Amino acid sequence: MPNIPFTVTARTPDDLKYVSAAISNGQVSGDGPFTTKAQSLLQEQVTNSGKVLLTTSCTHALEMAAILLDICPGDEVIVPSYTFVSSALAFHMRGARIIFADIKEDTFNIDEAIVEGLVTSRTRVIVAVHYGGVACEMDQLMAIAKKNNLTIVEDNAHGLYGQYKGQSLGSIGSIATQSFHGTKNISCGEGGALILNDPKLYSRAEVIREKGTNRSRFIRGQVDKYTWVDKGSSYVMSDILAALLYSQLVHAEQIQSDRRNIWEAYNKELHNWAQRLGVSLPHIPNYCEQTYHLFYLLFPNNILRNKFIDFLATHGIVATSHYQPLHSSEFARKSKRLSFDYCPVTTHVSESIVRLPLFPAMSNIQLDHVLQTVHKFKF
Repeated sequence: MPNIPFTVTARTPDDLKYVSAAISNGQVSGDGPFTTKAQSLLQEQVTNSGKVLLTTSCTHALEMAAILLDICPGDEVIVPSYTFVSSALAFHMRGARIIFADIKEDTFNIDEAIVEGLVTSRTRVIVAVHYGGVACEMDQLMAIAKKNNLTIVEDNAHGLYGQYKGQSLGSIGSIATQSFHGTKNISCGEGGALILNDPKLYSRAEVIREKGTNRSRFIRGQVDKYTWVDKGSSYVMSDILAALLYSQLVHAEQIQSDRRNIWEAYNKELHNWAQRLGVSLPHIPNYCEQTYHLFYLLFPNNILRNKFIDFLATHGIVATSHYQPLHSSEFARKSKRLSFDYCPVTTHVSESIVRLPLFPAMSNIQLDHVLQTVHKFKF
């Protein structure tokens, strides 16, 4: 029986070569030559006008964003309930009250139609999570932010190389965060990046990233010693991981092409099957360029979803659900700093979604087996 995992981290021909070079050059801690190369290439690929700082994770990049924006107790931050916990936790840890918003029925992104109704005099930030690498409705969100003097933070963990009306995701809000976790399209195992589209934030971000010190200025010879000057923590990525990341960024076009081929095969070959059974496939607005991060099926209900996952498992295929709603989590129920109305779309999607295996090294034999098995499933 085939054994098809849900995901396998991408590999490139230069991974070991660059990692070996990072070890050999003796600069294995952060901000070495590969950090410089990776930051420059990522900046070129995403935001020519912004600045990029590699971090130890996307979670840490979000924590840096919260510190940069001086989030304090009493502030409010609007976050979609259907996202990874870090989208909310980074701001909650600074004392913010998290206001959970429901998502749209088509893209599963934050529902811009209800966001403005959640804004109060205490609101400071809207977190725009580009689910599956499909853009939120950024024009509307940016208009709401401008009207109410708010900051948009793009949680772009899924969205590297995606676009919204010709603009790269990660280049639209004042701040964006990236993930290079092992499950992401571009990966170094564990890692992230902070993208600063507001240049005024860069100098302080360097300090926050270096444990609240001005060490970066010291390394550049701008001060004769460094000291503690601000809030911060240890957010600097090792140059060994930066070397692996640089290799992935160099080969991003091939990685994305391989993922696209699999995504498009799913979309084409499962269209009639899904339509016949009342299963929804991903919706990509025509003004969005997606990232081929995931391919999902949305079943009519939880019972059929679970039956489908079990059916695939008996055929050696690992398929998974996705996020559990943050608004109904154990932590949310006992916290006094989390607020929400009922989020029916979030609840339904969480109970009914299935993600199919998708990774660059997936063979045609594996892909055909998944497709054939899905077609065998009947309610």
